[in-house]
Amino acid sequence: MNEALELTAVSKAFVGHVAVDALSLVVPRGCVFGLLGPNGAGKTTTLRMVMNVLAPDSGQIRILGAAADGPARDRIGYLPEERGLYPRMAVESQLAFFAELKGLPRREALTRMGPWLERLGLTAWRKRPLNELSKGMQQKVQLIATLLYEPEVLILDEPMSGLDPVGADLIRDVLLEQARQGRTVILSSHQMDMVERLCERVALVHRGRLLLEGSVGEVKRQHRSERVAFEVESGDASFLGQLPGVLSASVLGARVELELDSGERARDVLRAATERLALRRFERVEPSLHEIFVQRVTLASKAAA
Repeated sequence: MNEALELTAVSKAFVGHVAVDALSLVVPRGCVFGLLGPNGAGKTTTLRMVMNVLAPDSGQIRILGAAADGPARDRIGYLPEERGLYPRMAVESQLAFFAELKGLPRREALTRMGPWLERLGLTAWRKRPLNELSKGMQQKVQLIATLLYEPEVLILDEPMSGLDPVGADLIRDVLLEQARQGRTVILSSHQMDMVERLCERVALVHRGRLLLEGSVGEVKRQHRSERVAFEVESGDASFLGQLPGVLSASVLGARVELELDSGERARDVLRAATERLALRRFERVEPSLHEIFVQRVTLASKAAA
């Protein structure tokens, strides 16, 4: 079986609210997979059902080709959105404690944590209680606790929470390394730029239902925009907004971005620009995951209203 995680028609309702509605989803092994959606879309509820924090009302969950029972879940490392650490316990002690809960001997846990603490800049804080660390440093400790017993699947809910850009890039490198080693990384995040740089595949859920799923490249091709951009070396580009087929024009310094009524207009616009301007670059503009996210969620919300 090539699936790290498979959900088939999984549903979960609370009093007066359906959080997850017959959700079916397949996550291949060895990839970085982004589970996306607005607040209240059902992402965290879905992850909690995978980890048996919540029981599904209906449907089936399989982990690494097996039923989602205790042994299967022991092969998953789970980093919840909320802090799951003890504020007054020393970093070293609680990392060892969580590793022991997963069956890793304390001596082995202490050996393994050394390189991780060094890599994430926490060696000097090893003997300190958690409440003396910043939020970003606490998030790094929680990630180490997730990685220490070397699970086959990592499920991370907002893993970059509290991290500065340097720390976020460091964690991104760690997660990519885990994927290169054959592990599956499933993350839920609102940081679309990070998801775009990190994930191979994404799924977007809204009101508990799947809106789209596929590789990042496939999703972008399905939502191709009719926009082009110029980098102008010299000349007045204001006339571009008046050309036939140009719906809107945006100028930011030397960069001009145009929205066209069809992709066939791009050649005519480029010809007109090269006749009157010195250009450094011309390109078609791909929609970002952020733009696709907003577009699909907005359309789904209007359809449901």
